[in-house]
Amino acid sequence: MAFCLYRVDRMDNTEKKIPNHIAFILDGNGRWAKKRGLPRNMGHAEGAKAVENMMYSAADLGIKYVTVYGFSTENWKRPDEEVGALMNILRRYIKRLLKVALKKDVRCLMIGEKSRFSKDIIDAINDMEEKTKDNKTMTFILAINYGGRDEIVRGIRSIAEKVKAGEISPEDITEEYVSGSLDTAGIPDPDLMVRTSGECRLSNYLIWQCAYTEFYFTDVLWPDFDKNELIKAIEYYGSRDRRFGGVKA
Repeated sequence: MAFCLYRVDRMDNTEKKIPNHIAFILDGNGRWAKKRGLPRNMGHAEGAKAVENMMYSAADLGIKYVTVYGFSTENWKRPDEEVGALMNILRRYIKRLLKVALKKDVRCLMIGEKSRFSKDIIDAINDMEEKTKDNKTMTFILAINYGGRDEIVRGIRSIAEKVKAGEISPEDITEEYVSGSLDTAGIPDPDLMVRTSGECRLSNYLIWQCAYTEFYFTDVLWPDFDKNELIKAIEYYGSRDRRFGGVKA
């Protein structure tokens, strides 16, 4: 894959092409652990550390929105022991994320269906969102118990209820109205989607929002994804000639 060769950190704001919103699929934690003869859970723990480091890097580079695919609706099908370990990592991670967010002036949001989580996790998510709601430097969106199809189905149900109640008519349902009925209402669509570990698919992630997103796939496993790798992804984005309906972005 070819990259343009400018230095991201030395260009002024009129020249550099920094994506406003990057979405990440954090793939390869288990393979990272297996390569080192470690339990899969150790890979997930290292992956959580990599998310924290990436937050610092993204904020330093001027990225305004970051969304990470932390736990999908399909992940509940994994072995009970692994799901339990992931929930424990999530508990610790939310606490750590709150500290980092307050330090870096980052607003934190969750997308997905939270009711399936235990009460302590729901309370921690609500507390994190409330305490960071006025932060301005960057918005960090954590997609947990999230699936793109599930999100769209829930959005359609909400719209259908409003039509049934006579609050809106079918003619009121536009693309903008649908977007406003999804978990990501008020959040701009991703400019760039990054997936690690060599897999090249969306895996039910932000399938409405990624209609015009640039995709960047790398063989790097997520725990090894550092600031240099992030800059490579941004350089790739900067090399793209983005057009929407024949009009250059």
